[in-house]
Amino acid sequence: MSDASIEHLAATIDLQTVRVVRQIAEHGSLTAAADALGYSQPAVSQQLRRFEERTGIALVERVGRGIRLTESGRVLARHANAVTTALEAAAGELAEIRGLRAGRVRLVAFPSASATLVPRLIAALAAEHPGVTVTYVEAEPPEAVAAVRADRADVAVTFSYPGDRDDPHRASARGLDVRDFCDEPMRLVLPEGHPAAASDVVDLAALADDPWIAGCPRCRGHLLELTDAAGFRPRIAFETDNFVAVEGMVAQGLGVALLPALALAASPRHAGVVTRPTARADVRSLHLVTAGGADRVPAVAATLAVLRGLVAEP
Repeated sequence: MSDASIEHLAATIDLQTVRVVRQIAEHGSLTAAADALGYSQPAVSQQLRRFEERTGIALVERVGRGIRLTESGRVLARHANAVTTALEAAAGELAEIRGLRAGRVRLVAFPSASATLVPRLIAALAAEHPGVTVTYVEAEPPEAVAAVRADRADVAVTFSYPGDRDDPHRASARGLDVRDFCDEPMRLVLPEGHPAAASDVVDLAALADDPWIAGCPRCRGHLLELTDAAGFRPRIAFETDNFVAVEGMVAQGLGVALLPALALAASPRHAGVVTRPTARADVRSLHLVTAGGADRVPAVAATLAVLRGLVAEP
């Protein structure tokens, strides 16, 4: 194909078609793609038909009662995220020229950040950049990384544990920008009056005979790695993703637990509960995940800067 032909074809690829193809790739049907975009199904069909009439290239084909992307559609879908990010970066730079009077950031973060970092971030952005609109969805790190990759989110706040076998910031984040944010201390949660509570720091081995209350699957996996290193296998009596419930169970003397500092900050402190650092000063790491180059979008760059500022505050 000649350079002139390539230039002509490139000129016929419009952003709306790219967005439609990306949503079809993600959701698998015209109806679901239309719902995700906020359009009617006939409008999406018409968009694809107009593209085919202009280029002679079919992007979808019928299979039984449904549709699927053609080879050409799959090629366009593969480039869709990079295309939309680049265009949003260009639009963002134009917005920056006129003073960041408008912009949008789609944020996703894990549950214990919902009651701590996220409200402070939204309030700070509203004060510093009132033209920036923020939307927020809560999700655990693997789902948050997937949301950025699928262009359902601009910034994801995620976490990982040292030695985490299921770290979502490896293969699943390839091609995305993953920035280290800060280290968050882990705390042992003990009933008041527990013998170990008399110490300033607690060796996990001192809790080998206690029943444990475990959290989310990844947090539970980290607990098992730490206790393995301490030479014992914990007797997990209860499991709950609700960190408020974890504290409540500890307060009733039902067991001990290990929680990150944000989870403790997000819940009212129960009477009868004390927290202590571990002897090894265990932490989990927080990360900021964006599409490659998304920090050139002023609204995204402002969000990243505010988040870093929040961590720097005493």
